Amino acid sequence: MKQIQKYFLLLLLLNLLLLLTAYLITSLVNYIFLFSDVVILSFVFSVISVITTLIFLTGQTKSPESQILYSLVAIGLKFLLEIILAFIWFAVAKKTSLHSVLMFFVLYLALTLFTVWGIMKTLKNKAL
Repeated sequence: MKQIQKYFLLLLLLNLLLLLTAYLITSLVNYIFLFSDVVILSFVFSVISVITTLIFLTGQTKSPESQILYSLVAIGLKFLLEIILAFIWFAVAKKTSLHSVLMFFVLYLALTLFTVWGIMKTLKNKAL
């Protein structure tokens, strides 16, 4: 349980850092992207990251055979949810400007690397 709380605290700190950076960029440069877009994307990516981590950490308490299945489901679901988000963001919301695409992939990369880091740190002492 302590590991989940530590992960959520670090995720919250990462989001605050990302939002602070986005706020500074939007206030220094006139109009590159909307700050509300950054808030929406970072929130959705964080929810996806939390879902992935909860599934993964639930699997770590199961038998070794189930751990592999939970790990694969967590990563597969993360990939599927992020593809759906990308489709909604680019095709439905029509956020196709260069700045919007870069913002999307910077947030994607930051929060995906954070999730992978958390998974790798958990697996460091455990073999799949």
